[in-house]
Amino acid sequence: MYPMKRSLLMRWFPLRKDCSGGKGGHLVILHPSVIRWSANTPVPSDSPAVTAKPLQEIPGRSVWSTFYWLFIKGYFHRLHRFQIIEHNKFGPLWRTGNIVNVADNNLIEEVLRQEGKYPMRSGENLWKEQRKVRGLANGLITAEGEEWYRLRALLNKRMLRPQEAALYQGIINQVASDLIERIRWLRSVNGSGVMVHNITKELQRYTFEAIAAILFEVRLGCLQQKIPEDTQKFIEAVTTMFRSLVYCDLLPKWTRNWLPFWKQYLMAWDTMFDFAIKAVDKKMAQIKECLATGQSVEGQYLTYILASGKMSQSEIYSSITELLLGGVDTTANTLSWALYCLAKDPELQDSVFREICSISPAEQIPTAQDLSKMPLLKATIKETLRMYPVVPSGFRTLETDVVLGGYNIPQRTQLILCHYAMSHNEQDFPSPHLFQPARWIRGAERLKHHPFSSMPFGYGVRGCPGRRIAELEVQLTLARLLKHFQLKLDSGTEEIPARTRIVLIPENPINLQFLDRH
Repeated sequence: MYPMKRSLLMRWFPLRKDCSGGKGGHLVILHPSVIRWSANTPVPSDSPAVTAKPLQEIPGRSVWSTFYWLFIKGYFHRLHRFQIIEHNKFGPLWRTGNIVNVADNNLIEEVLRQEGKYPMRSGENLWKEQRKVRGLANGLITAEGEEWYRLRALLNKRMLRPQEAALYQGIINQVASDLIERIRWLRSVNGSGVMVHNITKELQRYTFEAIAAILFEVRLGCLQQKIPEDTQKFIEAVTTMFRSLVYCDLLPKWTRNWLPFWKQYLMAWDTMFDFAIKAVDKKMAQIKECLATGQSVEGQYLTYILASGKMSQSEIYSSITELLLGGVDTTANTLSWALYCLAKDPELQDSVFREICSISPAEQIPTAQDLSKMPLLKATIKETLRMYPVVPSGFRTLETDVVLGGYNIPQRTQLILCHYAMSHNEQDFPSPHLFQPARWIRGAERLKHHPFSSMPFGYGVRGCPGRRIAELEVQLTLARLLKHFQLKLDSGTEEIPARTRIVLIPENPINLQFLDRH
């Protein structure tokens, strides 16, 4: 989903000079690049913890140099590309203020493997701050520690297992059928009869309809010709929240009373919470009515959560809002990039189409079971997520002091894991800027990549809670669209770069021609 980051420019707090606090510690050797210790017994004088360099010696840019690159050279909205520039200049580790950037597969692996039972994304973030300001409980994404573990254990049961995710294939295919009809309608109102402008906007409506149908067990009508007002407000609020979040995170708190971004940020969250609260309350009323009349209570996700009785009402509101948010932009952008890449490569598109039809011929609707026999389709999606990872950076803080890459890293130091730089690393992915799904085909001649070089859904228990449903949705949707339409880019379309808005989005609208297959 969306792990939040701390400010890259404004939080220049003093750094600890002695990461052991001047006290002794007991060394636990974990790996040559990562060592951690506890503060009880003396540290041997020749130990890595003693010989390692202090955090302040990690190379990095000055405040003004960073400001120049981000705002004068224009990398503020291309932070994913800035990762590569910094990696090439400073190597596997560099510092931005008191934040440590990690761009080495082995070091990233070591960080993630030492997280413990309760991995922490960051000690503070603006999502949590909004919850405090509004007096709301943390949800699945914002919670930390034991609170997060309890929510995760409950919600995992209906999301993360592939067999559980497969239960939702019927509703996903139903919504996909409506998307196909909407595309046909959009073509008919366009003068060319084949063009759909800004496909990402249409896919946002589609993914919102799909995730809402899964969570709330009702259809909202997002794909109708006239979209419900509340639905449109929610989608617009998602865009506003992410846009204002970047500025709120960058600017110091004293500017909040003078600039509009903080107010916009809070109001966007209010809109999203209002939508979720109404839907949850409506479902709760239906359940109570069934119980009062002696009827059995049946349903899927939300019914399961409400019937469990293991979450407070505020936790339910927050978790559902966060899951709704996580299911809109993320999936819509992935589908947009996949369609864009396939439209650019007609030969690849034809190969994927033929594979789909060989497993699901004629008018058959592909199923979750069919997808397991479509390696090229899956490889196409994996390559899309490599080139355009949903969230180009991961964020972690560790509960103990560590030695990482020869440097002392004090506990609670914010680490930025540079996933975009790693998924575009020439050593793991030759010609990384070329779209080559064959990299992911088993048995094909390819250079074996590091298992931590491309992690679009995160890692371990703190990975994306909606991963299985998102994968199923993207695979089924792409298969359905390719069975019905041949994709072509609008004539004159130039290369569309990515833009960082926490998530990675197309900088310009993707306009596609959808030609009927005969």
